[in-house]
Amino acid sequence: MISVCFCVDRWFIQHEYIEKLNMQAILNASTMHDEYIKEFLVLHKKIAVLVHEMILVEVWKQKVFPILCQLQDFNPKNTFPLYMVIRHEATIINLLETIMFHKDSCEAAEDSILDLVDYCHRKLTLLVGKMTTEGTTTHDHDKQTGKTDLQNQSAALEFEISLKALSVLRYITEHTDSISVINRMLCIHNIPCVLVQLIDSCPWSRSRAEKYVNSKWQRIPVEDHLKMTKLDGQVWISLYNLLLREDCQQKYDFNNFNKVQLLKLRGFLTEVLIDQLPNLVELQRFLAHLAVTDPAPPKRGLILEQIPEMWNQIVNNNSGKWKAIAKYQVKETFNPSESDLRHHAQRLAQTYNLDVMESLIPEKPKCGSCGKVAAKRCSRCRTEWYCSRECQVKHWQKHKKDTSTSKGERLKRMDALVADGTYRAFNS
Repeated sequence: MISVCFCVDRWFIQHEYIEKLNMQAILNASTMHDEYIKEFLVLHKKIAVLVHEMILVEVWKQKVFPILCQLQDFNPKNTFPLYMVIRHEATIINLLETIMFHKDSCEAAEDSILDLVDYCHRKLTLLVGKMTTEGTTTHDHDKQTGKTDLQNQSAALEFEISLKALSVLRYITEHTDSISVINRMLCIHNIPCVLVQLIDSCPWSRSRAEKYVNSKWQRIPVEDHLKMTKLDGQVWISLYNLLLREDCQQKYDFNNFNKVQLLKLRGFLTEVLIDQLPNLVELQRFLAHLAVTDPAPPKRGLILEQIPEMWNQIVNNNSGKWKAIAKYQVKETFNPSESDLRHHAQRLAQTYNLDVMESLIPEKPKCGSCGKVAAKRCSRCRTEWYCSRECQVKHWQKHKKDTSTSKGERLKRMDALVADGTYRAFNS
């Protein structure tokens, strides 16, 4: 992508394939069917490739895209190719959010998990700073050009990408046992304090009456003003994982600054919040103990620590070439002919064709009792389906033993509840 050898046709085909993989992975996860896209990516060790591709676009957006927008001789009639490059990052982080729920995906990422942690940290710091930059988007349609409109679209996508990165980080805190990853999150980036800032600023909430839910701003009914959103839940679960795990507590430096920041959480841990996410009572006890004690500083041992390489490698390989790359891409990449635009538009229209998307959807779930098409799911295991209350009662004696789930299955059920904005089953 950043290389001057960037091939438009090959890149668009790759983007199309990743977009289809993303749609299929979401469908598989949402319908609780076999997640073979995740299995494929794990088996063929493609997660590191996705992380590298995502960071590549991130670097391009920071180093090349601003230069493109400043070039006076660049006034494209159609910004479609540029928008697709910007959107590519959002597609990949969405796919990673879907597959990183599983521990084997985190393990399959191998060394690239460090680059992913750094990426998430960069996005979360941008999210924290969003409240100070709110309202800078241009709305003057008389003066707005294609490039200005593209910059506004990029800013809107950046917000969505940062929220996806929050979910990915939560899965990493849950699944990783790597000393290097834990050290990077706690000692290098101080992720707990970043999360405290997120809770304090809450960039996905403009007020109690308007919150960012399901990728759009929505008016919240009065009775749901105190209801925790999925994004709130991701932050709290991440803090729970980072502060209460024994290996994390041994690594983290509870100095005066970090201690003051963490104790801010006590004001947010209300009875209403804990009623929705009961395991937070353990975090509340931990903070109460922290308030009256001075934990011992972490032990400093000599370790060989892995470091992320992707960002530095991309930047170093292209250092001093950004303007040349931008000028080249103005002429060769983002100045397509009418026939090229029609060709790309037709391919994307096929990708998002409703008939094609419907063909991706697996068969509808069947009732576990009578075999008919079912619309109701067992609230305890969330894997068995029923067509009616009568069938559920009839099948209960046989199904009862299957509801004694393992810890991993409980976490998966909790995640489904997080998506619904409900947390009462966290401890079930």
